[in-house]
Amino acid sequence: MSSRTTLHMRRLSLALLAALTMPVMAQQADSKDSSTDSKVKTLDRMTVTGSRIQRTDVEAALPITIIQRAEIDAQGITSAEQLLQQLNVASNGPDSLAANSGVAPPGTRGNNGVSGANLRGQGADATLVLLNGRRVAAHGLAGQVVDLNSIPFAAIERVEVLRDGASAVYGTDAIGGVINFITRKNYQGYSISAGADVTQQGGGNIYNASLLGGWGDLDTDHWNVWAAVNVKKNKILRGNQRDFANSFQPERGLGPDTRGTPFANVVTGTGSMIGGGLKDPATGLTKTTINTLDLPGGAGCINGGDMMGPYDDKAWASPGASFGCAWDYGRARTIQQPVDTLQGIGRATFKINDNHEFFAEFMGSKVTSTRFFEAQQISSSINASATQLDAYELNANTKATYDAIYNQIHAYFGDQTNLAYGKPITYRWRCYACGPRQLETETKAYRLLFGLTGTLANWDYDVGLSRAQSSAQSVLAGGYYYTPQLKAALKSGLLNPFLMPGQDQSQAAYAALAAADASGLLLYKGVSTTTTLDASASGSLGFKLWGEEDVKAAVGVDIRREEYEFNGPSQWAQGNAFIFGAPGDASNYMSPKKRNVKAVFAEFNLPVTNSLELNIAVRHDQYDGFGGTTNPKYSFKWHPIDWLVFRGAYSTGFKVPDFAKLFRGITETQYTGLDLADPAKCPNGRYNPDVANCNVQIRPDIVTGGNPNLKPEEAKQRSLGFVIAPTANFNVSVDWWQIERFNTIRSGFNLSTMTANYPMYASNFIRDSSGNIIQIDQRYINTGGTLTSGIELDANLRGELAGGNWNIHLNGNYLDTFKTKSFDSLPYTGNLVGEYERYFNLPIKWKHTLGFAWQKGNWAHSLTQVYRGGYRDWVPPGIANGYTPAEYNPKVDSYTLYNYSVSWTGIDKLKLTFGIRNLLNTDPPFTLRYLDDGDGAGWEARVADPRGRAFNLMAEYAF
Repeated sequence: MSSRTTLHMRRLSLALLAALTMPVMAQQADSKDSSTDSKVKTLDRMTVTGSRIQRTDVEAALPITIIQRAEIDAQGITSAEQLLQQLNVASNGPDSLAANSGVAPPGTRGNNGVSGANLRGQGADATLVLLNGRRVAAHGLAGQVVDLNSIPFAAIERVEVLRDGASAVYGTDAIGGVINFITRKNYQGYSISAGADVTQQGGGNIYNASLLGGWGDLDTDHWNVWAAVNVKKNKILRGNQRDFANSFQPERGLGPDTRGTPFANVVTGTGSMIGGGLKDPATGLTKTTINTLDLPGGAGCINGGDMMGPYDDKAWASPGASFGCAWDYGRARTIQQPVDTLQGIGRATFKINDNHEFFAEFMGSKVTSTRFFEAQQISSSINASATQLDAYELNANTKATYDAIYNQIHAYFGDQTNLAYGKPITYRWRCYACGPRQLETETKAYRLLFGLTGTLANWDYDVGLSRAQSSAQSVLAGGYYYTPQLKAALKSGLLNPFLMPGQDQSQAAYAALAAADASGLLLYKGVSTTTTLDASASGSLGFKLWGEEDVKAAVGVDIRREEYEFNGPSQWAQGNAFIFGAPGDASNYMSPKKRNVKAVFAEFNLPVTNSLELNIAVRHDQYDGFGGTTNPKYSFKWHPIDWLVFRGAYSTGFKVPDFAKLFRGITETQYTGLDLADPAKCPNGRYNPDVANCNVQIRPDIVTGGNPNLKPEEAKQRSLGFVIAPTANFNVSVDWWQIERFNTIRSGFNLSTMTANYPMYASNFIRDSSGNIIQIDQRYINTGGTLTSGIELDANLRGELAGGNWNIHLNGNYLDTFKTKSFDSLPYTGNLVGEYERYFNLPIKWKHTLGFAWQKGNWAHSLTQVYRGGYRDWVPPGIANGYTPAEYNPKVDSYTLYNYSVSWTGIDKLKLTFGIRNLLNTDPPFTLRYLDDGDGAGWEARVADPRGRAFNLMAEYAF
């Protein structure tokens, strides 16, 4: 073979190596041609995420994305959450600080400042997060989800993302994939960095600074110690700071579905002033919600207070509310939570001799987040109980206001049996005087690790003992009040729900609110702890098959204790009788729980021939309370010619239920909606006073809670792909994958689904002896499953231009299938890809990142396009029934952003990076989404970045 041919083959092999292990983002960081001979060097043995076998190459049968530090810095990325938002393998789920900003009902506690990792749409609790190959503790409140804000990002050297299941290697939670954050190992010197990411429109700014120092050299001094500290501040971004957060767009079919307004709506109630509703003299239809501002001749809803407007009864199929007003609480909501983060990490490594090293590592973080919500919505009741607030009664304090409301209603509706002067007014009111609700959560996390690594008789070993803990607590920080005092202020008429703008509550009213303020009260706290002893060894078995490489193996054990506790003040058992509207969770308190996990695993790497390699792994886990589960994995890599590789894998996986799903208490919460009827009598169970069998409104208790009889979820994963590298400057990889989950743990079935399919869920509707529905059971059970599949594409092209080096990369994810079934006995029905989905990840069919980078001398430029495909929008009830607004569009448009960055290293030891995110200042696409538990209305936080155009500058100096 000629020297030219040899060089060409070497270049092809290097290109293929890059294609298998270095994704587009990592390749962009190195603009020099890595195929030149000067780049060829002998690699140390290393372990790649997804395998326990150490090897001198990093080619793998599994699809692995490796993101190097240089690329992270070039993009101006300062947190793990920002990094995940750039990855197409990460799903569009409610896992970011912007996508889950709503009030958490009891038992869920929301994210409370938590950012989760969610790969391939399997959920943040089914994606395993590692730090240097070992587990960290799940968040103290979020149960089984690791908070990415606890990861010490300033010390990260690279991030490895295994896009495949890995229960055979790591055990539970690795169904969607594995993200391994890997820190530096042998660092000397000092570096300091600082950066700012400032939005053009204001709000949502991000600031960060870090310091890194290292001493000693492992090779010469036989020891190394380094430490890093990072501080980061995310400033608040409110909905009213962005024009696209606007719920009043009736021409498109969007309107707020809330009747809690700053100038209160009068609503029906037995024994109230309007009884069961009033007949409209113009149409004869019964009106169940009336705002005097919206009556013919009234001042109009828009004049009733900030962000008020008419209720869109047509879109919401609620003709009884046509005289009602609505309020844009989506615009009042916080769409980026303020978060302050302090992170630190240190590592000491001692080289005992050439074959053995001892290390100790400590990681700690403190995260403080504040969640801001709209002011309290107060719904009043006749003869209110201790947990309810009283209707507006006629007395000396209220007579002037009461008479004004009655007279305006009587002027239009006239004398009717249901209109009774002197009876209390039941209403829905947005208590502006109460101020915005706030929850402050402080999370402290740490991990202490001691380990020993080295080589014995040509076998590499790794032993570690670690303890990781996350402790979090939430306190009321404003907008919440002791119920008895609040009841007294409302019952006496001291607080007036019928004030126009410019009118203000009395000083006595504000004094009463101040005396009832519950700020500073502990809401709940939780602690999650993991203690682990693990040991593994890998090496050659001393024989070959038909190839040149030895058969290699890895074996190991994993002994782990998991602990969890959750509690708070006992007074929360009173619920609303204690503090009105606060998401207390006393029924879910649990004394400290623990379980032991013992696991053994083995892995074999079989070079069958020089071109065919098989890998077999198996792991057996034994859990207290569950028994054992064994999960294998089979994978192959076939290299028939130098420029082509085929790869594939099959494995099973599992995910054990977290402590909260097992042991949390039973919660009974009254359904607060006014739209529910008995689905056994009324089709779809939607209340309508003018439709027979649907004219009886029900408000049963919704029952949620734990189930100690839950079993682990199970999964099957399959993947098949190929890599082509015809030249050193071009490569492309394509991987098909499929994940099927069954015996899934579910709760909180969509209530509209339950009522629309009542025969299937009939046993969940609990009735009293008279046949009336008193409860709807939505507790956790093992049932049903999901089927997800797709194709991942990665292509790279590089060359020279104008004396510099350029590269183009394309990374895309095509989602082909996303099907679910609620019960094991049912087949999978319907494909949700491209359809709006409320409770799961938003299943977008196609998304990609397309980037161009060019480097010459001290300058490096990059331009990146981030694309998220459109989908069919959610359909409000009225539009589903045939109503069509003038500008209605059933499809949400695609979303495309452009990001630009430039780096300069013209001064020794100094690096400056300037970037513009959202270069064209593109607003999120319009959507009809409007959810109580989400971020607001008019846009989708699972897809879009609400910050708009932002300018970031980062400076790093090494000395």
